Amino acid sequence: MVIWFAVLALIGVALVFDSANLDYRLVMAGALLPALEGFLGHPWVAHTLVAPVAVMALIMLVARGKRLVQRRWLGVPIGMFAHLVLDGTWANTQVFWWPFAGWGKLGEAQVPEFSRGTTGWVFEALALLLAGWAWQRFGLGDPAKRQDLWKNGRLSGLSR
Repeated sequence: MVIWFAVLALIGVALVFDSANLDYRLVMAGALLPALEGFLGHPWVAHTLVAPVAVMALIMLVARGKRLVQRRWLGVPIGMFAHLVLDGTWANTQVFWWPFAGWGKLGEAQVPEFSRGTTGWVFEALALLLAGWAWQRFGLGDPAKRQDLWKNGRLSGLSR
């Protein structure tokens, strides 16, 4: 489920934050980061609440006093938070709240995004339909707006 996370993170964050200054490429990249744990076979730290909070803290510390750098890179933890919502990790207390819900359960469950079977393909198809809607909503048929997203990570079709 790659399209599901990238497209829905982009749409959700764009509609909630409505910020033309956020780098939506990094939001999509952050939304895909936890899916890499699928290669390990089990959800690990990237599927916990600790991971996006730690990444956000790291960005704020490393780029202290550099507000524009912070703003650009905050897309990564925002995307990671979006992933946790979109794959339903929040429903698995032992993983989502690790280590606060206990140390021993991490890595024992299946990775949610790869354990859905046919339902995962339905989500991907739905994401393609939503991508078409987003294409229209954010004016990505315009080559200049598409180029702005591709080169700068900005969605020009937002109200701000």
